Amino acid sequence: MKTVNNVALLLAAVLLLPLAILASDNNQRSVDIADPVQVGNVHLKAGTYKVEWNLPGPKVEVKFLQHGKEVATAPATVKTHDRQISQDDFETHKNSANVSVLDEIDFAHGHDALVFTSHATAS
Repeated sequence: MKTVNNVALLLAAVLLLPLAILASDNNQRSVDIADPVQVGNVHLKAGTYKVEWNLPGPKVEVKFLQHGKEVATAPATVKTHDRQISQDDFETHKNSANVSVLDEIDFAHGHDALVFTSHATAS
């Protein structure tokens, strides 16, 4: 009887693993930032970043990681939109110091986006 329970438990774990992996991909993306940008009071250099956020949303804390190291965090709101784009799209504006400030990231091949609020912290 114990063997049957163990096999059933193992089978359940194997069946649920792909769902867990799929779910974890929904709150992280890799993005290429072409030009330096400010998120809150943190300046991000051009480069590739892993962007992660906590679920379920819509209000989330976003982490920017580069080379496995967290370089900034920022509050944001997760939103969905009707259009699907072929590459990541970044919306920015220039502040009074003429610095590009990140307002939004629309992710490619999906309907989700992160809209940033004005404060961020360095890590």
